[in-house]
Amino acid sequence: MKRAFKYRFYPSDAQAAELSRTFGWVRKVYVLALAARTEAWARKERVNYHQTSAMLTAWKKTEELAFLNDVSSVPLQQTLRHLQTAFTHFFGMRAKYPRFKSRKKSRKSAE
Repeated sequence: MKRAFKYRFYPSDAQAAELSRTFGWVRKVYVLALAARTEAWARKERVNYHQTSAMLTAWKKTEELAFLNDVSSVPLQQTLRHLQTAFTHFFGMRAKYPRFKSRKKSRKSAE
């Protein structure tokens, strides 16, 4: 038998700010990686998880995306894994092409 429990989380102001920042950077990394993979797809190339992970490392070293170092790398890497799964499902014809996430409509989540 499977069980599920729901808990309500009441973060402090500092925790809420950190969560909000993490959600935003996770979305940003997802959109950047999806754009890179879409450009590669247009050139008839395939980009896998390891290449996007290397891209993330390079993005963190740039001056304009240095803010990615402020949050934990675990949710950012997990985002790339989710994107890899989305492309695996797309290539297996089980899903449509992955969509870009918007600020207003996308569900705020991170693992």
